[in-house]
Amino acid sequence: MTEHPDIAVFRRAMDAFSAGDMDALAEVFHPDVRWHLAGQSPLAGDFQGRDAVFATFELDFRLSGGTYRPQLRDVLANDAHTVALLHATASREGRELDMDYVIVFHITDGMITEGWELWADQRAYDAFWS
Repeated sequence: MTEHPDIAVFRRAMDAFSAGDMDALAEVFHPDVRWHLAGQSPLAGDFQGRDAVFATFELDFRLSGGTYRPQLRDVLANDAHTVALLHATASREGRELDMDYVIVFHITDGMITEGWELWADQRAYDAFWS
């Protein structure tokens, strides 16, 4: 069975994000990408455009003093959605983040056009970043 091509797009994004390589990340994020993160933390909101989305990614690293570490558990894809099952750790002001999350993507023509982050415990996630 052949792997869906959108899985390769996600893997490129994950590798670039983990390395902090925004130029490589830009190659797979559509300029008009939309990003959604529920909650009440400084990271929450609906973001439009690559610059706005990347600013939230950079905030992850800045607020955590560079300790934010996503780990891929699995990725699934079909022609409509790509779903990444992840785990993240980070440290911030004496607090620890150690939580599972999911990102649901829309990928079109090899570019991420939309993403939704869904955290296992939204209240604890918000408290970590607030």
